[in-house]
Amino acid sequence: MAKLFENLTIKNVTFKNRIVMAPMCMYESDGEDGRVTDWHRIHYPSRAVGGSGLIMLEATAVQPQGRISARDLGIWEDSHVEGLTELVRLIKNSGAKTAIQLAHAGRKATVEGEIQAPSPLPFNENYKTPAEMAKQEIKETVNAFKQGAIRSDQAGFDVIELHAAHGYLINQFLSPLTNKRTDEYGGSAENRYRFLREIIDAVNEVWQKPLFVRISAHDYTDGGMTPELYIEMASWMKQQGVDLIDVSSGALVPANIPVYPGYQVKFAETIRQGANIPTGAVGLITSPLQAEEILQNDRADMVFLARELLRDPYWPYRASKELGAEIEAPVPYKRGWV
Repeated sequence: MAKLFENLTIKNVTFKNRIVMAPMCMYESDGEDGRVTDWHRIHYPSRAVGGSGLIMLEATAVQPQGRISARDLGIWEDSHVEGLTELVRLIKNSGAKTAIQLAHAGRKATVEGEIQAPSPLPFNENYKTPAEMAKQEIKETVNAFKQGAIRSDQAGFDVIELHAAHGYLINQFLSPLTNKRTDEYGGSAENRYRFLREIIDAVNEVWQKPLFVRISAHDYTDGGMTPELYIEMASWMKQQGVDLIDVSSGALVPANIPVYPGYQVKFAETIRQGANIPTGAVGLITSPLQAEEILQNDRADMVFLARELLRDPYWPYRASKELGAEIEAPVPYKRGWV
């Protein structure tokens, strides 16, 4: 059996394979209220029918001012739970596990009104200048992540991923490029990590299932974070009970990023070896052999596919053919996979 199609058990959840649909913003909550729409009801379950072991929803905002766009999904109020519960049911009908990425955009929010960040620095001239978060606002945001975790549990998700990447709020605290605070939330690596530490502790109070964290392992800018610097923070995450680090990169500040097939896999490998923690690899992974190589060489423990699953929702079936793995297809599709 190809390793890509081996089971993986984390805590009390067993994934039927190592293929993860990575979170990708859909911008389809067209009522601008954070609610699930028909687009989501079709998009996500279709990838579950396609054979992915874990389907992860897009960045889902824990506070309305933390949305990347006004059309993002939300989990900041109890009324969001009903639609998310329906999505979980539809996805699980096809044997996939379900995950939700809890997020706050910070200074990269494009909604009306005031936006917040650790320091009053805009992303670029096209973005608003954020207000520096007061300690009370930090406390409120930590609690918003906790409440999001409670609602995620109510909706029946198997995994929570905390979005600490791509230049969004948690990422802004972690990097010295965007965190210029002089209080206990800024300065040293330990202080810059404090916001994420508090979020993880708060989530752990109400969540017993697998917990992932997505990071941007490289800022591609002098003075920024690198995979080697993230090893220390990854070790702290492991001590706090984080089960897997989903290793992406970039988007904290405008930067030139060298992009090529698998360009972020080496970062996942560095974090995995340096902190002795499971990782997920993502970034222009398109071929089954490429995905299998990553797992066989212990460079990561799960493979996250993004745009490739937009192009081909049934990629896992194609991968099983190419790798000679036998997998169970939905009964209505079996005639097409004999």
